[in-house]
Amino acid sequence: MVKNNLDGVFLKRLATGTWNWFDSHIIELFRHLRLSYLPPLMVYLAAGISGLTGIVGTFFVKDYLGLPAEFLAMLGFWAGIPWALKMPLGHLVDLIWRWKSILVFVGASLIAASLAIMLGLISAPSLFTPYMTVEAWFVLSALLSPVGYVVQDVVADAMTVEAVPRLDDSGMPIDSKTLKLMHTTMQTLGRVAIVGGGIAVSLINILLFNDVASMMEEQKVSVYIQIYQMAMLIPLISICGVILAEILKRARVRKLLRQGLNQEQVVNLENGVDKTVKPNWWILGGSLTFVIFTMTVGLLQVPYNQEIIFTGSMAIVLFLMNKLLQELNPSARNTLVGTAIVIFVFRALPGPGAGASWWQIDELGFDQQFMSLLSLIGSSLALFGMFIFRRFMAEKSIFYVVGFLTIVGSLLSLPIIGMFYGLHEWTSKLTYGVVDARFIAIVDTAIESPLGQVAMIPMLAWIANSAPANLKATFFAVMASFTNLALSLSSLGTKYLNQIFIISREILNPQTGITITPADYSELGFLLLTVTSLGLILPLGTIFLVNRFSLSSH
Repeated sequence: MVKNNLDGVFLKRLATGTWNWFDSHIIELFRHLRLSYLPPLMVYLAAGISGLTGIVGTFFVKDYLGLPAEFLAMLGFWAGIPWALKMPLGHLVDLIWRWKSILVFVGASLIAASLAIMLGLISAPSLFTPYMTVEAWFVLSALLSPVGYVVQDVVADAMTVEAVPRLDDSGMPIDSKTLKLMHTTMQTLGRVAIVGGGIAVSLINILLFNDVASMMEEQKVSVYIQIYQMAMLIPLISICGVILAEILKRARVRKLLRQGLNQEQVVNLENGVDKTVKPNWWILGGSLTFVIFTMTVGLLQVPYNQEIIFTGSMAIVLFLMNKLLQELNPSARNTLVGTAIVIFVFRALPGPGAGASWWQIDELGFDQQFMSLLSLIGSSLALFGMFIFRRFMAEKSIFYVVGFLTIVGSLLSLPIIGMFYGLHEWTSKLTYGVVDARFIAIVDTAIESPLGQVAMIPMLAWIANSAPANLKATFFAVMASFTNLALSLSSLGTKYLNQIFIISREILNPQTGITITPADYSELGFLLLTVTSLGLILPLGTIFLVNRFSLSSH
């Protein structure tokens, strides 16, 4: 009887503890959801759904274009450069805050144009080839898309700062600890919207690529066309977010007027500032210099133009950061600088490039549906991981978070490296075919995916929490431009590694079926080992050095 009572008490406490954890980590997140959060979340959702065409793009490049891995890494560099345009766009948002929705319409138009090009290349390439080659059209589409998304993203970022109140319902200032948690929650919801969009597109891909192994080539192309047609809804979602924002704004204005505020007070509250924002000519001049410099060096085809553009861009962004950081007190400035450096290095780590995906397709037999399944698992568990790690991110320093992610991420790279050297063949024989390549890939993705979105949330929350009220979009944009340049450096590093370790897939003549370039993945193992080693050493070394210079993280 006593044992039964003890078991009952234990189970009751276990159930209570489990519910309390679920309530504080997951349900609480949605309790903090405000109606004002929805417009920027819809823009972020559109960014998440943009992955709908990712798998199609991978197979289209592999099967129909003769672009080498080095060129695709170079294209990734150019596609990352538009994100540095967040600087002038961010300041422009502050200057035209009441009309910022116009920029979302501009971004939606560019995204629609990019999708229309790819849809045309797959469904009716003969309409495009008289003017440019298919490869040239693909490059144009690849460059239009990030410009469109950055235009929309800069507005959404600024709206997330504005969405978090600094005063409670009684008009008293919210304490810094609570404010930090609220910003972390807002940025987590932004990542939830992005990842949630990724889950939706993974489900769509799995459904459409059902039984892909038995499809004829014409059937596959038909599915590709259908996916790009569905993707045309992406810019519409962003536009709906803007329309919702305008509806909510008008409702707030009517409420404030009924409370007795005059029109001028309402305008100031809606703009989030006490007076009109004046142009910062350092930001505008520096940004103009950046655009002219980038376009000139890029179009002149000078040797090492990517390296020159990255170096010049970094110099300009650092100059503008220095000007903007004067708005902060010395302690906050040092904290933000240390945080930005660590996040920059973490995001600048090179990857293996397209060759790793080609190898998985050719050698491991990963088809479109299985790649979609991996994407679904990754997105779903990333979403769950953000719920689990929300308080961890709010309570721990960014140095601690990045160090944790670095070590775990490096360990989770080992199974893929092992499969290149035959790990899956050994485990498959040992387990009678259960633990094969697909099993290992699923387990590895399931463990690794919750970490994917975690690193950026504390950085975004800290930027939002530190942003001056009258320069929220500018501050967010300049700091984000700095960390986004890390992705350009990552693309450069990926290109260099693909020049050292040559990876090539089989390229066939579409008319004759004769092999033009044979597949060669012999150096992929060394490439993966190098990427993993750099991914472990560089972030941990940076954290050590930044701590030595007393640039603590928050």
